[in-house]
Amino acid sequence: MKLKSSHVFLRPLEITDAEDSLKLELRNREFFQNYTSLRDPSFYTLEGQLTRIKKNKEMQEQDQYYLFGIFLNEIEELIGYIMLSEIMRGPIQHCFIGYFLDKNQNGKGYMTEAVHLMVTFAFKELKLHRIEAGVIPHNIGSIKVLEKSGFHKEGIAKKNVKINGRWEDHQVLAIINEQDI
Repeated sequence: MKLKSSHVFLRPLEITDAEDSLKLELRNREFFQNYTSLRDPSFYTLEGQLTRIKKNKEMQEQDQYYLFGIFLNEIEELIGYIMLSEIMRGPIQHCFIGYFLDKNQNGKGYMTEAVHLMVTFAFKELKLHRIEAGVIPHNIGSIKVLEKSGFHKEGIAKKNVKINGRWEDHQVLAIINEQDI
């Protein structure tokens, strides 16, 4: 499966992506750490990335979690990740979206393209009704990406996610599948 836009394409990570994934994580370790939970040192090994990819494939097969790599079209370079997590079915039909982009690729519009692709996939292929995102309020760039993609602010969730070892507030944003009303 490959989702393509003007500058990037998305696809699920494969075992063959483990080395590139490790390089991306090591290159951006400090940068990504500002926006994620603390990670075990084993995450930053080739075996850690292989385990991550295998686990994510299993979760995708169970319709629980979809991790896609973000690649530049022209050179097929892995520049980030985008994921749908905590997928709920039944009367809810809901998930969360999250993403990370190489610090050197920020501000070029790639993440906005990736979010558009993932929202379309979530609504058209997975038939989800709602996608929610939580963003640290000072991460203005990420909030702008979501707003450009049709997400609307809903409020602040106080101290709801442990980021880099501290409980942080998050701006909650969401988008509804208007075709499913």
